[in-house]
Amino acid sequence: MTNNDILKKLRVALMLRDDQIVEILELVDFRISKSELGAFFRAEDHPNYMECGDQVLRNFLNGLVIHLRGTKENPKNPNEVLAKHKAEIPKRETSKERPEFKTTPKDSEKYRGDKSPSKSGSAAGKPKKKSFPKGNGKPVVVEKVVYKNGKNKK
Repeated sequence: MTNNDILKKLRVALMLRDDQIVEILELVDFRISKSELGAFFRAEDHPNYMECGDQVLRNFLNGLVIHLRGTKENPKNPNEVLAKHKAEIPKRETSKERPEFKTTPKDSEKYRGDKSPSKSGSAAGKPKKKSFPKGNGKPVVVEKVVYKNGKNKK
């Protein structure tokens, strides 16, 4: 596991944005720009990818300790800091609150009281099945072909 992987996993686990990471690094007097930081999070085959050095990761971890726990003079509760990060993340406007999931039988149309199929039901988007003539369920052969291979049957 590389330093870049560790930095990526910490960013995701702690729900940190790039500007928050820059602030954390400034707590230990380590200056880095957002674009330099973005180079650490790129794919390895990207032309602007940069290896995260030990010094950057060490300073980030030291700054993270100060950020979460605070200093001796001014201690913090890490759970409150993480809750604050979670509250700062904007909610998606398009996402709706999920209703409680309730299971329904597969053939919910069969159990309806009004016996009329709903248009919004599970069968609304399905194509209709082809109907075959009655019989064994196979389509009728138009004509039978007789092959003559030159041999006389007697």
